[in-house]
Amino acid sequence: MENIEPLAPLCFVLMPFGTKADKAGRVTNFDSVYQKVIAPAVVKAGLEPVRADEEKIGGTIHKPMFERLMLCHYAIADITGANPNVFYELGIRHALRPRSTVLLFVEGTVIPFDIALVRGISYRTDGKGEPVDIDGPIAAIANQLSVARADPHDDSPIFQLIDDLPRQDIDHTKTDVFRKSVDYSKKYKDRLAAAVRQGVTAVEQIAAEPGLGNLLEVESGVVVDLFLSLRDVKAHAGMIELYHRMPVPLQRAKMMREQLGFALNREGRFEEAEKVLKAVIDEFGPSSETNALLGRSYKDRWDLARKEGRPEARGLLRRAIETYLEGFQTDWRDAFPGINAVTLMEMQDKPDPRQAQLLPVVRYSATRKAEMNADYWDHATLMELAILAKDLDDAEEQLSEALALARAAWELESTARTIALVRSVRTTRGEDTSWIKGLEDQLLAAAARIAPPKGA
Repeated sequence: MENIEPLAPLCFVLMPFGTKADKAGRVTNFDSVYQKVIAPAVVKAGLEPVRADEEKIGGTIHKPMFERLMLCHYAIADITGANPNVFYELGIRHALRPRSTVLLFVEGTVIPFDIALVRGISYRTDGKGEPVDIDGPIAAIANQLSVARADPHDDSPIFQLIDDLPRQDIDHTKTDVFRKSVDYSKKYKDRLAAAVRQGVTAVEQIAAEPGLGNLLEVESGVVVDLFLSLRDVKAHAGMIELYHRMPVPLQRAKMMREQLGFALNREGRFEEAEKVLKAVIDEFGPSSETNALLGRSYKDRWDLARKEGRPEARGLLRRAIETYLEGFQTDWRDAFPGINAVTLMEMQDKPDPRQAQLLPVVRYSATRKAEMNADYWDHATLMELAILAKDLDDAEEQLSEALALARAAWELESTARTIALVRSVRTTRGEDTSWIKGLEDQLLAAAARIAPPKGA
């Protein structure tokens, strides 16, 4: 009889996503911490890591999150930066499970009094938030998990300090169903990643599968991945259709509504996009992300009105500038709405005195971000600033860095459209803009190389 290797127990990982700064300004690249420290340690202990990916949509905790907190025998919580979602989930975990939860944090983290008695493991990062000297933390995490497997003991402060709390034995049939659900979700995520590389037809075929017909029965993480995969292959109509099939709690999530506004705008449904994004701002307040999306809608409408010679063009340009500027003022660390504001100021008939004041602020913001953990948009922003300053050498240098970090064709195309606007305005003023055209052509050529195929 064939020997079937038993599935490894699941270890649920509670942590933020991306690169975040704490109150002291120290940054941590949590994705790198997960990939380089946590996941290897979990595997070394003979377990399988499962990350809390629903947090990508803004922290709304759905049914799968509670299931993972309750049904995973083992868990790791990275409390670096005092992320409120992580602490909320850790509190639920400690209330539900007496044992097998490991605390993790970057060196220098101030441990809240309520969990100060809980044993934790620290790790170190460099100036860019990348984990360093990782062998020690990996060994410590793996050892604590291995000990928890071999000799279970209470590590929840609730169960340690309060006697005779009821302990729930979970029916094995529930854990079996849960395990199948996790494996099912992972298969979908792997298939979606491959489908994005193949192109729009492959992603749309997955979206049309019977298994995704009733999204109430599909884990939120799968729905989010499908939604963003459709975005990556520019299937904006498919994004809109998928959104309207989502469960209402997922529809209400801030990020999902923002991306709906993005898709509506790309489909030319400008008034609907404006309504969706304004509603998000009314509910959650202005933000660099939401305002950037709304500003983009006004910017696209202005560009269309400008090309058609319609009189409302100037009004739409002013609305775009003010919307971007409001977003930048909510978070000076995010240069994206700032660069859009100063670039659009270039398009006005009369010079805007705020542009000269804002340019060094936007440049500082983009430079600091690039120094900590650069992505495509950081160097694209610095290139646009160099173009506004008419510095060809710096523009070419920043373009080279941006191209090396580009992930999707739409990013490059978006930047090309922006600098094309600058080129067009300066050309009408009689300036030599051939050097800007050269940068634009390089962006479009790179976009063509990495674009997913249009067919299957």
